[in-house]
Amino acid sequence: MRTCFPLLLLLLPVFVPGTVRSESCRFTLARLKYDGGGDWYANPSSLPNLVRETRARTAIPICDSVATVSIDDNRLFHYPFLYMTGHGNIHFTEQQRIRLRRYLIGGGFLWADDNYGMDESFRREIRLLFPENPLAELPSDHPIYKSAYTLPALPKIHEHDGEPSQGLGIYFENRLVVYYTFSSDIGDGMENLDVHKDGPVLHEAALKMAINILTYFFNP
Repeated sequence: MRTCFPLLLLLLPVFVPGTVRSESCRFTLARLKYDGGGDWYANPSSLPNLVRETRARTAIPICDSVATVSIDDNRLFHYPFLYMTGHGNIHFTEQQRIRLRRYLIGGGFLWADDNYGMDESFRREIRLLFPENPLAELPSDHPIYKSAYTLPALPKIHEHDGEPSQGLGIYFENRLVVYYTFSSDIGDGMENLDVHKDGPVLHEAALKMAINILTYFFNP
């Protein structure tokens, strides 16, 4: 498969929870900044916590810092893994859709985590981005739920409307390019414990799921 990130993917090792991480920094997690009015910056402590725990628990050579990048940014293709979240509206221009699609089919990955409010606009945009490949729920035995930690299902951190948590994906040429966590609030769960007061059990479940997603990206 042709990829826009060949060197990075070849350099990264197999990751096992609890192994000693590499001292080199070859992978930077990036948060996607988008237009439309939604709070793309939500849960500010979540990704730093994920980075810290990924460095402590795995061999992923992840950098200490978290980048912020927009679709139009010249640096977009420097970051093979994008995370997006928020409560409100998302809007991509036609040019942004073309560029984001090129990024994804070229080897990039997008993890979208609904923070209770972006579902309608995200589904609208993703239909425009991949009209031929609709979002579909991943089965509970999908490798993403056991890539680092074996989890019975996508954790549910907050109740909200009482809907079950759902992990949905989009495949392109047999590769998962978009993973969407809905009615789950993994980002909330990864925040500092004093923010949402979810408790250590849910905090740990959220971190394990996020580490699974990162591990799966490099070892599908």
